[in-house]
Amino acid sequence: MPWLALIALTLAVLAGVTQLEARRLEARHPPVGELAELDGVRLHYSIAGPADAPAPPIVLLHGASTSLLDFHASLLPPLAETHRVVAVDRPGHGYSERPAGRWPDPAEQARLLHELLLELGLERPVLVGHSLAGAVVLAYLLAYPDEAAGGVLLAGGSHPWQGGVAWYNDVAGVPLLGQLFAHTLPLTLGRLALADGLRSAFAPNPPPPDYLRRTGVELALRPRTFLANAEDIRRLSPFLERQSAHYAYIRRPLLLITGDADGVVPAWNHAERLIHQAPFAELVRLPGIGHGLHHVATDDIAALIRDFARRAGP
Repeated sequence: MPWLALIALTLAVLAGVTQLEARRLEARHPPVGELAELDGVRLHYSIAGPADAPAPPIVLLHGASTSLLDFHASLLPPLAETHRVVAVDRPGHGYSERPAGRWPDPAEQARLLHELLLELGLERPVLVGHSLAGAVVLAYLLAYPDEAAGGVLLAGGSHPWQGGVAWYNDVAGVPLLGQLFAHTLPLTLGRLALADGLRSAFAPNPPPPDYLRRTGVELALRPRTFLANAEDIRRLSPFLERQSAHYAYIRRPLLLITGDADGVVPAWNHAERLIHQAPFAELVRLPGIGHGLHHVATDDIAALIRDFARRAGP
């Protein structure tokens, strides 16, 4: 039928445009760090700061829909003035590979991170996780309690939530349809909604005017990255339902920093629940700040992390 041919042609054009735009994005935002192969999985990381900086080193883990460039545009420069700092692309994001097979949940991501830090010779770090990466930090502290100085959660996800996720994350999980969707729409028509999405994520604060250029956030719309990101988001809440039952066993210091206007990872469901479970946790609320807190209050948060590292270190 003519309309079937038209649909097939449209999808083929969108798929071609997607591949072209993905290559253009990667040319504009190439890898900025090094690659390490761990158990057959390549992880992309960058390292900065003086090699003889006082302990502990600081490890930065980005949240959903972004990469380590998110920290290059925020916390990494000020923290690297005083500490050895490593920023890592989580598996499937930025330029890190996704392990084949089952979902690399936050516990598996913590295991790969542990292997990377052993290879780099970085001992007892302070782990800093924004948003979804808060679950990775907590998984690391549960699995390797004697091999971290402590953890910092920046609007970190720690507990399950009621309700689902955005419709496109659900579509990405449908066999065949999800692959077709990822290879045709996010990097073409989906880009048109990116500005509105950023405004919602940062609300009530405006996004930094050069956020897109400095963070390369459009890399998250590449097909494989989009599918990895959607899987992380779609499967996180059930994982946190299981992991959150164990937070009383965390024996390392925790600093929970949250904006009191965060509607993406609201404190009432995450930080304020975690503070009652983890025995060595402290909570800092930043008034009038939303989910992009490390971009809106960069200097204040860098100072809080440095002070925490001083107290949690040797």
